[in-house]
Amino acid sequence: MLKFRLTRLMIFSVFLYSCSAGGDRSTTPSYPAKYLEELTIAQLEKGYAEGKWTVKKIVSDYISRIEALDRSGPMLNSVIIINPDALKIADSLDNAIASGKNKGSLFGVPVLLKDNIDTHDKMPNTAGSRALAKNFPSNDSPVARKLREAGAVILGKTNLSEWANFRSSSSSSGWSGVGRQTKNPYVLDRNPCGSSSGSGAAVSANLCMMAIGTETDGSIVCPSNNNGIVGLKPTVGLISRAGIIPISFNQDTPGPMGRTVSDIAAALGCLTGVDSADARTLASAGNFLKDYTSSLQPDGLKGKRLGLIKNEMGYSAKVDSLIMNAIYTMRKAGAEIVIIDCPKANIGEDSYNVLLYEFREGINKYLASLPAILKIKNLKDLIEFNRKDSIELDYFDQKIFEQAYLKGDLKSKEYINALKKIRKATQEDGIDKYIRDYKLDCLLEPTGSPAWKTDLLLGDHFVGGSSSLAAIAGYPSLTVPAGFVNSLPVGISFTGKAWSEPLLIRIAYSFEQATKNRKAPEFKPTD
Repeated sequence: MLKFRLTRLMIFSVFLYSCSAGGDRSTTPSYPAKYLEELTIAQLEKGYAEGKWTVKKIVSDYISRIEALDRSGPMLNSVIIINPDALKIADSLDNAIASGKNKGSLFGVPVLLKDNIDTHDKMPNTAGSRALAKNFPSNDSPVARKLREAGAVILGKTNLSEWANFRSSSSSSGWSGVGRQTKNPYVLDRNPCGSSSGSGAAVSANLCMMAIGTETDGSIVCPSNNNGIVGLKPTVGLISRAGIIPISFNQDTPGPMGRTVSDIAAALGCLTGVDSADARTLASAGNFLKDYTSSLQPDGLKGKRLGLIKNEMGYSAKVDSLIMNAIYTMRKAGAEIVIIDCPKANIGEDSYNVLLYEFREGINKYLASLPAILKIKNLKDLIEFNRKDSIELDYFDQKIFEQAYLKGDLKSKEYINALKKIRKATQEDGIDKYIRDYKLDCLLEPTGSPAWKTDLLLGDHFVGGSSSLAAIAGYPSLTVPAGFVNSLPVGISFTGKAWSEPLLIRIAYSFEQATKNRKAPEFKPTD
């Protein structure tokens, strides 16, 4: 009888709670600073100009949202660390307003950086690895420095797939030894993709105005796809990679991730430029802009000829349906869509070998530059650290590390021949050829599939994705939301020749404005 009465009391208590909450338990909870949700950079700057809010209020309210959604509530786990100096920086910017000083093009914009980008402050740069938990860089990376010069507030660092997903072939995207598993804000048991997992999830959940991710192959565009945001993987060399923990000299690039194409355009010009510390940026001379916002043209699709890559379709009928709807919209906006066949070259093994060689070279140089106190000076030390650590190998091995360790230097014939082969296949016989032969402005393809369920035991379950062609070529690709499959977003990618970012922004912005497919996440537990 007592047990029965207690049970009835518990049921009644739940009923009372439900009534007090409005009686609808399916309603999305209200989180702090709702006014920040889907706010754009242009709207933020207008608010500053009108005295509607201070930088300190904006930064404080973003921190409140991180506490409410990332550290509690849905517990997205997308932010590894909040910058201890964020509020101090905000105060200094408010003082700049008061004194009438030059504000910069990203004035007061709170930005999160992927935790493989050096910042000279109180935040370590870890690549998600416990081996680098005390790695406090002695200098800002050019990316961090340029953001500060533009007036941005570096709000914190985001979680990532550890070592940018280049440690184990059976890993779960968004997991790191430092940050553990990041969740997808649309459906929490789904994967955010990686390696810029935290950047994608945080932008989508309105925990920052924008974020910087990095990509070697898919690590910006895939998280943008899974998290329903806009992501630009620029031409390699458009933005300096100095001070970024490396994988590949020929494929690595940082890039902006935001909720709108206009925010991406606003951020991009602040990051470009030649840097003597990164030889790949030398080719950007005469090819980069300091302002890409002139490409934000609503009629940017009119008269354009886009090539839909047939080979990237077919893995999901629902994704195909979204892409066909997108094609209808683009044709209505004045674009011509050509269905093209781009046979995939047999370069998988060569591409992987190039990454192994370049990772070994790049990571040894980066680790050798770190303070002796870290006791991790090369890849061999890193492998040994993981073997002894209590967490790092809990779920995934380090097979990729071990394979890279066995490779030689970049003078190896295997490396030189493989690099030559993959460049020719993706550039001369790939993107350049397709655009020339079909008289195209750019290529078009689905970015990827809806997010799979996160599985720490078996790793990622990729169904389809289109990142590799642009990634291996080192050419730009811009993904924007194309729609939803049930509760999960799917993106569409616009890929072009080297340095064609202005054209891609023009086309993508026109599509975005015609569709308005972006919807804020609801943090569903499962679907």
